[in-house]
Amino acid sequence: MSSIGFDNDKYLVTQSMYINKRIEEFGGKLYLEFGGKLFDDHHASRVLPGFRPDSKVRMLMTLADKAEIIIAINAKDIETNKIRSDVGISYDLDVLRLIDAFREIGLYVGGVCVTQYSKQANAEAFARRLESMGIRTYFHYIIPGYPTNVPAVVSDDGYGKNQYIETTRPLVIVTAPGACSGKMATCLSQLYHENLRGIRAGFAKFETFPIWDLPLSHPVNLAYESATAESNDVNMIDPYHLDAYGEKAVNYNRDIEIFPVLTAIFEEIYGSCPYKSPTDMGVNMAGRCITDNGIVSEASRNEIVRRYYKILCDNKRSVTSDDAVNKIGYIMKQAKLTPEHRKVAVAALEKSDETLTPSTAIELHSGEIVTGKTSSLLGASSAALLNALKRLGGIDDNVELISPTIIEPIQKLKTGQMGNRNPRLHTDEVLIALSICAVTDKTAEMAISQLSRLKGCEAHSTVILAEVDNNVFRKLGVNLTSEPSYQGTKLYRK
Repeated sequence: MSSIGFDNDKYLVTQSMYINKRIEEFGGKLYLEFGGKLFDDHHASRVLPGFRPDSKVRMLMTLADKAEIIIAINAKDIETNKIRSDVGISYDLDVLRLIDAFREIGLYVGGVCVTQYSKQANAEAFARRLESMGIRTYFHYIIPGYPTNVPAVVSDDGYGKNQYIETTRPLVIVTAPGACSGKMATCLSQLYHENLRGIRAGFAKFETFPIWDLPLSHPVNLAYESATAESNDVNMIDPYHLDAYGEKAVNYNRDIEIFPVLTAIFEEIYGSCPYKSPTDMGVNMAGRCITDNGIVSEASRNEIVRRYYKILCDNKRSVTSDDAVNKIGYIMKQAKLTPEHRKVAVAALEKSDETLTPSTAIELHSGEIVTGKTSSLLGASSAALLNALKRLGGIDDNVELISPTIIEPIQKLKTGQMGNRNPRLHTDEVLIALSICAVTDKTAEMAISQLSRLKGCEAHSTVILAEVDNNVFRKLGVNLTSEPSYQGTKLYRK
């Protein structure tokens, strides 16, 4: 298993204590803009080994008696059916998923705020659906001149037009399915309305990355830049923090650029700004819980290379720009990395050169790498997956886990009845076939029982895989990358 470089237990205690302190500083009411993913922050768990993907929500559970959650969703994202790529569902469905998940662990959801609302039909339909399920829904409108026209924003025709979200607890967590959902605008609008009602309330930001008390060029912070290369976020030394305290702190360009506007908004609402810098607004304590800098640095370098491959593949599919490719290339140079840093990619390419077929390699937690090649029966990823299960289960390489007599009828069904041109079994089909074999075959049963041990392993394919294979690796928790090239010349791919 991977070495640990982050103290998760310390993080849960330290982070909750610091948030409690910030609530007290504002007299008992705090709106906390919660960036990043709550339940499944796999980026954080990859670059900070020891950080659990659900660490942030576990931390919130320690504050459950004083916290409520508001979920913000941009009406434009509802209208365009925007998809959250890591879980493969639309933003509006992810809101429902999040509500269920919060409720299951005892966190109170106060409602949903539909932001940038301008009477979009799908947004109105979604709001009706929420209300029919007993979920309070609020509309916040597009404000002309937002955010720089501060007098207009902080007025009856600006924040004043937004519906006031009724909250009852000291800590209001504002989260969202993804970026640009309007979390900060929701918080600031609430401060305006609370002030009108004579209620003192504060605002703070929770962003795990960049980690403000690590150096600008630290691999953890470079890994964050690589993760946001497509949105062109840039880590910077916070000049306001440096001026105020003579201390270097890392923030990112959007928070630094918007800080003068936020200062003006605070001054318009309260008469003064409680913060001297964008870094002051943050409450993140993750940097204080790193226990082994070498481990997290190497984990972050590996993440940068994974992001490099992802962006190259996205560019090949025309879903990201050449600018993103240039940006990730620059980050690779900053981190002094090359694609060869990813050992599993080197192994996959060597296997492909040897067999002259598309190949896949999987690196196990032991560091051992197994490979698979494309054959008449199996795709390379299916073959590599079976070989990995054999190795984990101590099963001889020559053993056939799934007999060709079982594979061939599945192929005939695919090509003869289902209309598929590719007869080779995808990874999901292989796992189903292996599960059936496991009913009567102890060796197959041994192999299928190893699946959980693949979580956190690395894999690389020499071609861009079908979406079904990507989904299987994601569900297994395998960190998959691919070369930016397709197998064959077909234009339509599933």
